[in-house]
Amino acid sequence: MAAAAAGAEVVLVRGPVNLPDPAGVTVVKVETAQQMLEAVERNLPVDVAIFAAAVADWRSDAVSTSKIKKRQGRIPTLKLIENPDILATVAHRKSGRPHLVIGFAAETDDLIANAKAKLAKKGCDWILANDVSPQTGIMGGDVNTIHLITVAGVEDWPPQSKDNVARMLVERIVATLEGAKR
Repeated sequence: MAAAAAGAEVVLVRGPVNLPDPAGVTVVKVETAQQMLEAVERNLPVDVAIFAAAVADWRSDAVSTSKIKKRQGRIPTLKLIENPDILATVAHRKSGRPHLVIGFAAETDDLIANAKAKLAKKGCDWILANDVSPQTGIMGGDVNTIHLITVAGVEDWPPQSKDNVARMLVERIVATLEGAKR
């Protein structure tokens, strides 16, 4: 965790993953988008909030406590409801809003246009956009190409390891926060 390595106090709110907990951070484990939103809000205020989780947009409106059996000729109906938009909820807070709210946009088409639209819609300060089309090899790979989207414009970062992207992001955050203090 680049932020922790740089000396930041980090709270990681994470869903179910098959990765070990990172050292040097407080980990809050959740299973649903609603739990994730509640955990994030419990840990506010913070200086910076980075939203990298790919939370599902939709969930089933009803949860079955038992197996749904097959029945000849009957296909169950699944009704979906919208999950909370955690990034937008925090970015639009009237009080307790972090100084910097940062989101990610993993896109397969119209990368920059979609990322700019997401920045405006969500109300966050920065979007880190990347093309996750299968031919890029980003999903599951070690190298990433990031485009930092802000209201001031687009900054293209060079292809680099995901660890280096994290370090570069932390450096940018520190510089921005120090600039704001002047």
